[in-house]
Amino acid sequence: MANHKSAAKRARQAVRRQARNTKVISAMKTFEKKVVKAVENKSAQDAAAALKEFTSQVMAAVSKGSLKKETASRKVSRLSTRVSKLA
Repeated sequence: MANHKSAAKRARQAVRRQARNTKVISAMKTFEKKVVKAVENKSAQDAAAALKEFTSQVMAAVSKGSLKKETASRKVSRLSTRVSKLA
């Protein structure tokens, strides 16, 4: 337990941030799985649509500070490469 008022506040803030980051990252992973599943089913249209949704989710995670910009860029790049190979 925190010994100072400011430390207690930082602990409360950390709990809130962790909950938000977990929620955002979890949602992002769900969309990532949709893209991968569409690629495995060799469905180019579904994969492209899922990639668009995934990209939107990833950029939202970056803007909220849950994910670093470079990590997001790498994830989008790798998935877009897989989707483009279908077309």
